[in-house]
Amino acid sequence: MKKITDERLKLKNLKNIRVLFLFQNIGIISILGYDLVTKGMDGMTANPLWYVFLITGVVSAYLSMSISIDHESSNKSPKKGLIILTIIGAFIAIGFGVLVFFTGGVSTVATSILVGGIVFVCFLAPSLYIYYLRTKRQD
Repeated sequence: MKKITDERLKLKNLKNIRVLFLFQNIGIISILGYDLVTKGMDGMTANPLWYVFLITGVVSAYLSMSISIDHESSNKSPKKGLIILTIIGAFIAIGFGVLVFFTGGVSTVATSILVGGIVFVCFLAPSLYIYYLRTKRQD
């Protein structure tokens, strides 16, 4: 096969991939919706398509982050943004930890710290990735 060099054909190919991605997601969501109705939430999350859907969503979000950083017009300070996002993530993680401690029936302090730590890491990973993209863009 020859490599496509025409820009119009590249754009058309990307649009075709976008449409295929849309239909694939609609199919996955339909199958998961059927599992939700027939087997309940536990049955839906036990389906391997659930993991494919979650991983696809995470990868899509990270790819979109790199595009949005390139689209930023102002030169934001990467270090200042990282500090702000880390502080916000810490407050949200502490909030989740406190909520788990006070609302859970058998939750202990260790469970609350574990949940808060997981939430904090979930905020920290994209924050570090955005920091990396911004510093790479400035260089």
